[in-house]
Amino acid sequence: MEAGAAEGDNQVVEYLLKVLVVGELGTGKTSFIQRYVHNIFHREYKSTIGVDFAYKLIQVSKNRIVRLQLWDIAGQERYGNMTRVYYREAVGAFIVFDVSRANTFEAVKKWKADIDAKVRLPDENESRIPVVLLANKCDLVKDATNPAQLDRYIEENGFVGWFETSAKDNINIEEAVQFLVTKILETETQTKEPAAAKEATPNIDISKPSNPPEGKGGKGGKCC
Repeated sequence: MEAGAAEGDNQVVEYLLKVLVVGELGTGKTSFIQRYVHNIFHREYKSTIGVDFAYKLIQVSKNRIVRLQLWDIAGQERYGNMTRVYYREAVGAFIVFDVSRANTFEAVKKWKADIDAKVRLPDENESRIPVVLLANKCDLVKDATNPAQLDRYIEENGFVGWFETSAKDNINIEEAVQFLVTKILETETQTKEPAAAKEATPNIDISKPSNPPEGKGGKGGKCC
């Protein structure tokens, strides 16, 4: 996960993070990624076939850089045999559902089980990767979610947090990614160093808080 010299050497420490973005067909995964990476939104996207990915460089502090890869996994891929290949070396994930389509929420547990079964962190306990739930397209339905119910849901199903999001209105996109990246970097056991890396992962000093602000999603909160 890490490349570069120790911060004590006044050199930049870089982290290459592979993050999955999964969920049923048409839940807005591609729109979420395009809004975050390029700050654009289109009403129509062609359905992703197989897998696609986007890349963004994040300066998290003076001497720390994250090279973030967001892997856009097609909605139908859970029914195939290739997800194990696509999931390899991932250190975090978003599971996306469409708040206007109940069946996409019903599929969330299956996606979570698929991730838990096929990818683990490279620590001695083979821990599960941190996963954030996205209640997407919240611009379409007023009061689309029940925060208390989703708080219970993520706790019962092993998510690290949840957000109401809208790629169209740019709601909680940046906040959701920042939250997951911070969770990944805070977990010392998730370090996966290349052979060239000699130092242990330093403590991470993210400028934004690890917990989402009040009213911005995470564990509770409304977006619109």
